[in-house]
Amino acid sequence: MSFHPHVADSASCASCALLQPVTWQKEEEDGIIRQALAILEKRLFQGGPVFDQPEAVAEYLRLKLAAEPNEVFAVLFLDAQNRALAFEPLFRGSVNQTSVYPRVVAQRALLLNSTGIVVAHSHPSGKTDPSEADRQFTRTLRTALSVLDVRLLDHFIIGQGEPFSFSEHGLL
Repeated sequence: MSFHPHVADSASCASCALLQPVTWQKEEEDGIIRQALAILEKRLFQGGPVFDQPEAVAEYLRLKLAAEPNEVFAVLFLDAQNRALAFEPLFRGSVNQTSVYPRVVAQRALLLNSTGIVVAHSHPSGKTDPSEADRQFTRTLRTALSVLDVRLLDHFIIGQGEPFSFSEHGLL
């Protein structure tokens, strides 16, 4: 018989029952923990849509940028399986130019743990031909990202008609 200071018979002590291990409660908690881990794993390892076809990427970017009245530079951040981590318009400019900083693009890629990116910018004029500045910037960005082990997969120019793909034209 165990001793409880305020009760002569410890079997009648309600608080004493709390001190005894309850196996059904532990099993129920273990089940809840397993469910929580499954939900967490699903959230951590379930990425966005997979962008493994250039046509799908071009259409997605076209939908996002074609209606912009000013130049917008945006980035589609991807994981190692080309699943979308984020789409972010990073820079906005005027009707015919915008300032873009490779350092900011690299910072966002690293923060999102992205292994590959697709960049795009709109040409409100409708013409999708790349300027020499577009070509030079793409080379600079590719070089900067390669040091960080982030691949520049493509650069699209969105305007009237079909988007221009640097990759499809052998410029990457």
